[in-house]
Amino acid sequence: MPVGTEPVNLADVAVVTRDPDESKAPPAPPRLSTHRLNAYFGTARVLRNISLEFADKAVTAVIGPSGCGKSTMLRCLNRMHETVPGAVVEGDVTLDGISLYKGVKDPIGVRRHIGMVFQRPTPFPTMSIRDNVAAGLRIKFGSVPPRKEMDEIVQSALVRAGLWDEVKDRLRESAIGISGGQQQRLCIARALATRPEVLLLDEPTASLDPMSTQTIEELVYELRQSIAVVIVTHNMQQAARVSDSTAFMLAGELVEVAPTRALFTRPNDSRTEAYVTGRFG
Repeated sequence: MPVGTEPVNLADVAVVTRDPDESKAPPAPPRLSTHRLNAYFGTARVLRNISLEFADKAVTAVIGPSGCGKSTMLRCLNRMHETVPGAVVEGDVTLDGISLYKGVKDPIGVRRHIGMVFQRPTPFPTMSIRDNVAAGLRIKFGSVPPRKEMDEIVQSALVRAGLWDEVKDRLRESAIGISGGQQQRLCIARALATRPEVLLLDEPTASLDPMSTQTIEELVYELRQSIAVVIVTHNMQQAARVSDSTAFMLAGELVEVAPTRALFTRPNDSRTEAYVTGRFG
């Protein structure tokens, strides 16, 4: 059985729980939504009519076997899919009700609001730790902010990423001189520096050791207090630990989405049950 696809026993993991009083409040409108989303690489259709809502101040995990379209969907959410030659998107994505495909002409503008962190840490190797965090600010503001403001933004992003205390005396050093786990948190800080409404994480701990993985998971759990987070993961234990809701995908289709505990313990679809209990994947 592939690593990370072991059956989930929720008695053995910490699952996000809500205050009982929250159930009395009406549900908030979704921060981000897809509407009959289809994606193609040339003539190959890899997403099929995905309609999915992502809540604000919550973590949504997306699980499913390799090749099911999880990462492609993530890249459609901030219009990165269309940067691949021959890639096509049909349908729509909305952020706070605004169409990102029909109502926004500049894809780069979309990425100011929807940040993304990839599977492997991608710090800019020729830049210092500080300059890595500040890299997206020129795009956001159209020019470099004053130095004092820049330093405050960099510090705030590193604090939110749980990295400030570890690198505050090394800000001028190369970003590739820190550990892999620190590099991944640096990439998260870089994404957070533009103060996005949504953060997309594509297998953010796949290449990290267990201690670094735990640190990233704790960070994801903390981030849900302020923004919407979408995390693609092959590790179902990780999905159970960090997410409020989980979506299961298979062969380019959305099979089921539900609160995390419900999806892992009382799935509505037999395919979901087969996957989370380890019968395939």
